[in-house]
Amino acid sequence: MQISRRHFLEITSMLAGSAVAASSMPWISAFSQPETFGKDPSDRVRIGFIGLGTRGQTLLLNMMDFTERLNVEIAALCDIYQPHFERMGKMTGGKVPCFYDYREMLDSVELDGVVIATPLHQHEEPTIHAMEKGVHVFCEKSMARTLDEVKNMYDAHKEHQKILLVGHQRLFSPVYLSALERIRNNEIGPVTMINGNWHRNQSWILYGGLEPGSALDRQLNWRLYREYSAGMITELCSHHLQVANWVLDSTPISVSGSGSINFWKDHREVWDNFSLIFKYPGGIHFKYSCLQSNKHNGMQIEVLGNKGTMDLEVNKQYEEFPPAPPAIRQLIHSIERNIFDTIPIGGATWVPAEPVAQGGRFISDDWEMNETQLFLEAFVDFIRKGEAPQKLTDEGYHASIWALLAEEATYSDQHITIPEPYLLSKS
Repeated sequence: MQISRRHFLEITSMLAGSAVAASSMPWISAFSQPETFGKDPSDRVRIGFIGLGTRGQTLLLNMMDFTERLNVEIAALCDIYQPHFERMGKMTGGKVPCFYDYREMLDSVELDGVVIATPLHQHEEPTIHAMEKGVHVFCEKSMARTLDEVKNMYDAHKEHQKILLVGHQRLFSPVYLSALERIRNNEIGPVTMINGNWHRNQSWILYGGLEPGSALDRQLNWRLYREYSAGMITELCSHHLQVANWVLDSTPISVSGSGSINFWKDHREVWDNFSLIFKYPGGIHFKYSCLQSNKHNGMQIEVLGNKGTMDLEVNKQYEEFPPAPPAIRQLIHSIERNIFDTIPIGGATWVPAEPVAQGGRFISDDWEMNETQLFLEAFVDFIRKGEAPQKLTDEGYHASIWALLAEEATYSDQHITIPEPYLLSKS
């Protein structure tokens, strides 16, 4: 069941008054204290899109859903692939200027912000170019393909004082916001470990029928090639790595791991499975795995404490020592009194042994909202304010840097630490 927008605004207003919000989620000010605006053209926020593949199209559709409500104009679109170019023209009814070259778009159209959803290795140039032009940026995760590119983007954000947001939408999920409040309030006790996985059973070839390794295959199925991507490490793991950093209010000390291609033995160059261990201060570990040949465990991010567990992806909280269900209480009582009558422990009141089935309760009472859209709405609000919380940018930076270090760990078979040039100043 989806909650109403009014209910969501009530939730963010309540959270905004907490000490946790100020330190861990200051970006909810976009909803608790939104910037006022009028409905005139002069009040309009003008947004361009660079990259209209599968993710870019999703972002565009999400923004189109609130353009009238938030007085936003989709002012320009750009993609180098002809079918995408034609599709984006149809999506906007031919009313929005479309470009093959993002440079021409930035030179030709007056913009307040851009959404960049190109392949990973193409994030750096348009991001920096846009900020040099005085345009704020929402860039899909991860930030870039190399450590230097990530740092260059961050440095340009600081130099030009332009917003740089990275698309980790769980930062705006009502479930995650509520969970973090509860974790900070010690509901599950001190966090002792985080465990995550993203398991699927699919080839990840999004564009079929292409000659393996051809120029067009490399362009469209870029996630399979190391020149352009670290595969699931940058495209999937970076999401949950950001969550682990957020929950622990820290960044890793080191990462180790391994990966291989043991099922999809085609032309791909990136792992079809890997396992990682991130070590954090206080002796806490974040264990993470990705798999493309079995979907049984699906997607999870579990935060474990000595009092309980929160499984954030499925919106469930489990007590470490829950009250025994009626049948078990009756069994214990009977054993204590040496009564050996038949006890119906196989009935409906018997709790199965599998941990995932042991009851639990919702973290957030069926709160379901489109966090991707919420993030884009916040981007618009921050453009109006002229700035965004620095922590929001830093979350994207740290997740991007450590995802790339994790990739290095899987190839080097070593414990990898962050090189000094990529540490952010404490000031």
